[in-house]
Amino acid sequence: MRNRRFVGLVLVFCPALLAVTLSTAGRPAAAAGADAETVDAEDPSGQVRTLNVNGAFDLNNPFFQDLGANGRSCVTCHQPGAAWTITPANVQERLRESHGTDPIFTNNDGSNCEGVAATSLAEKRAAYGLLLTRGLIRVGLDVPPGAEFFIESVTDPNQCPPSTTDVSVYRRPLPSTNLGFLTAVMWDGRESSSSTTILEDLAHQANDATRGHAQATHDLTAEQAGQIVAFETGLFTAQVRDDTAGALRTDGARGGPRALSAQPFFIGINDPVGLNPNGTTFDPVVFTLFEAWAGLKDSSHDRQNDARRAVARGEALFNTRPIVISGVAGLNGVTFASGVKVPDAFTGSCTTCHDSPNVGNHSVKAPLDIGLTSPAQAAYLPVYTLRNLSTQETVRTTDPGRAMITGKWADVSKFKGPILRALAARAPYFHNGSAAMLEDVVEFYDTRFKIGLSAQEKQDLVAFLRAL
Repeated sequence: MRNRRFVGLVLVFCPALLAVTLSTAGRPAAAAGADAETVDAEDPSGQVRTLNVNGAFDLNNPFFQDLGANGRSCVTCHQPGAAWTITPANVQERLRESHGTDPIFTNNDGSNCEGVAATSLAEKRAAYGLLLTRGLIRVGLDVPPGAEFFIESVTDPNQCPPSTTDVSVYRRPLPSTNLGFLTAVMWDGRESSSSTTILEDLAHQANDATRGHAQATHDLTAEQAGQIVAFETGLFTAQVRDDTAGALRTDGARGGPRALSAQPFFIGINDPVGLNPNGTTFDPVVFTLFEAWAGLKDSSHDRQNDARRAVARGEALFNTRPIVISGVAGLNGVTFASGVKVPDAFTGSCTTCHDSPNVGNHSVKAPLDIGLTSPAQAAYLPVYTLRNLSTQETVRTTDPGRAMITGKWADVSKFKGPILRALAARAPYFHNGSAAMLEDVVEFYDTRFKIGLSAQEKQDLVAFLRAL
């Protein structure tokens, strides 16, 4: 795997503060023509680019400032070169370069267990193992008052002190880019409300993150929160070059962040269960970025064209490959506000849930349980046995998900889906980092839904996902 370093953005690691400075030096030829509104970075399969539609990057924005008590800022866990999140490679490099003094290594949420006292580098490697190997941040949540369940027991491979009143869940920081396409804020939607807008939700989340992750003693001012939200919502990030397929904006393709920034979106756009406010029929052909490549000449002597055809085939598979969708809590058997009742099993495609055009997130709030919290899926996480107070039913889960917000049994292990852009730069995948590579993501879905993908189809899907 190539070493991830910023192109056009230099990170300087200091014991107390992460300083960020823009630079125009060192840009590769693939970034020719980039200006102060863009930041490029190499990733394992090519190059990712961020476009700031608000203009030049303002490093005086509160997003980059230490506003707490532990040296952290928003950029501590939302790194430009990792598509505005973090990756194990990114965190491991920071451990080496800072000798463990980077602000991300604080025990309020970076360590496996709360309150751990790690001093030597070896002790920190052990204490921050989930952060270093999976890019996971620990989130402490109390069982809500009046919850329909209680925690009966905890089994923790990390040997943290157990509790039956709260849980430690371990989650990947979601990217702070492409936020104009959001329908819910946070994996469990805890920063979203039916009475607020996404912009208000993001402002609330920025304050909660500053008070919690950065351990600030005071709330953000309304001006500071507004500046952070304005900065975040001006960012669009996507892959611009694939090492095999080349530039993702040639021969009619429409990859990259500039086309993404112009992509129409509204809540409910292309929703498959009748929740589109315009009443437009759902179109399963969600991604059309690379359809122009489908007609490129097939030649054993043209490796680049063959790679581009693979991307186009993967896009078509994502849009149309039949999948029998069953056992998905939050979808199967649910009657929606539109009056549509979803059968216990039906044939759809990847785009049934990833329905936002050329973006891939769900276009309405739709927390689902697709089986990611099975103890077998993430053996490195604690297992909580929950018991339903009414039925006495039990469930074992590595993360109760949205149920820790609503208290509802029906919400156990439910999460929202992420936006499917700039994927190549931000492995591992899923909320718990259980899929190390995109190949693992495809394998999970193929096994979970018994799709029956061939080896070639799996490769084509991965080629497409890497190009996003």
